Amino acid sequence: MRHRRRADGVEDGTRPRPASPTAAPAPLTQHLQALLQRLRAFDSRRPLLWDLTVTAFWVVFAVLDYSTGGWRTVARNTAAPEPLVLLMSLCFSVPLFWRRSHPVTVLALMTPVSLVNIWTGAIVQAAFLQLIPAYTIGLRLPLRTLVLSGFLTCLPVAAGAIRITGTADRQLVSYLWGFAVVALLAIAVRTRREHTEALVERAHRLERERDQQAQLAAAAERARIAREMHDIIGHNLSVITGLADGGAYAAAKNPERASQALEAIGTTSRQALAELRRTLGVLREAAPTPELSPQPSLADLDALLNGVREAGLPVRLVVQGDPPRAPSSPGRQLAVYRVVQESLTNTLKHAGPEATAEVTVTYTSTGLEVLTTDTGGRSTHLPCDEAGTGRGISGMRERATLYDGTIEAGPLPAGGWRTRLRLPLEDAPP
Repeated sequence: MRHRRRADGVEDGTRPRPASPTAAPAPLTQHLQALLQRLRAFDSRRPLLWDLTVTAFWVVFAVLDYSTGGWRTVARNTAAPEPLVLLMSLCFSVPLFWRRSHPVTVLALMTPVSLVNIWTGAIVQAAFLQLIPAYTIGLRLPLRTLVLSGFLTCLPVAAGAIRITGTADRQLVSYLWGFAVVALLAIAVRTRREHTEALVERAHRLERERDQQAQLAAAAERARIAREMHDIIGHNLSVITGLADGGAYAAAKNPERASQALEAIGTTSRQALAELRRTLGVLREAAPTPELSPQPSLADLDALLNGVREAGLPVRLVVQGDPPRAPSSPGRQLAVYRVVQESLTNTLKHAGPEATAEVTVTYTSTGLEVLTTDTGGRSTHLPCDEAGTGRGISGMRERATLYDGTIEAGPLPAGGWRTRLRLPLEDAPP
């Protein structure tokens, strides 16, 4: 059985589709909005020319009302002197040129003219131009000034109603209604404008806050990258330097040991280059997926100590206590690894050729303690920060503070250096 098609284009047995919620506005509305935008743009570019145009329009209107005799259709006294009618028409229209800069003054100048207009019974229609400066007052000035402008507008009409009986219902009521409509329109436009300005200001403030947050995040990321590069490059260069010195010494006596030192230098250099590339990879704006590898952890301490031993520093690892069942977060393990790495790097740089080192990792019920000591001479073993040429101790302190930990670094009474890192448990209060 065929479906019959109705006049609205929908077949019988089907439901009409609802109108789209994002339907375009009516063409007339678009034209009006475009026209208003062009007028505002013209006003903002040439305000003086706009004021002249508006004033000329109303002057022509007032003069036409006088010349065609239109004022006589509503006048109480059609025998009023025509020069006076023309003068009053111009006094109501010409001051509109200053309506934006001095609206109260313009309205005050029109008030005696309005009184003469009502008192003589001419009642020119240009008197309603008083509502234009009243609108400007309601749009820009305080509410009490708007109330004052209402008195200035309606007071001459009330005085004329006393002199000419029977005009209160026609003139005074029409003036009151006209002023009320204009005042409400001005308040509505002013409220919408202030609301729009508040929204724009809020958007600008949020944009500034977003930029500040982005700058803070970028500064924090730069500090993190600088710390990582310091740890990576400083440690690996110290190892390479130790291997090179040992290889040069062994070259004359044992060429095989020199070859092993060169191989170790090559391996360490490639590892340092790979870590450096991964660290700097985050600075690229657009790059293919980088080669990822896990960050160093406590399980990599043995590999770290082996590299230090190959560089010529005897080092021993001691683990005390039982590790917690739940492993520490990768960030905490990386902090421990970097602190040990930086401590041994300082030992390689400053402790001298006869120094030895020991790393003690102690697990307690309240946290983790890592003690790194060496036997270097007190006169030659200075941390980078105290020497004023690096940021080793400050970097270790930043890593410890990040996890509510503490760092103690200083010389030992019997000679050498000690670095102690304390980190609380992750679920313990700071």
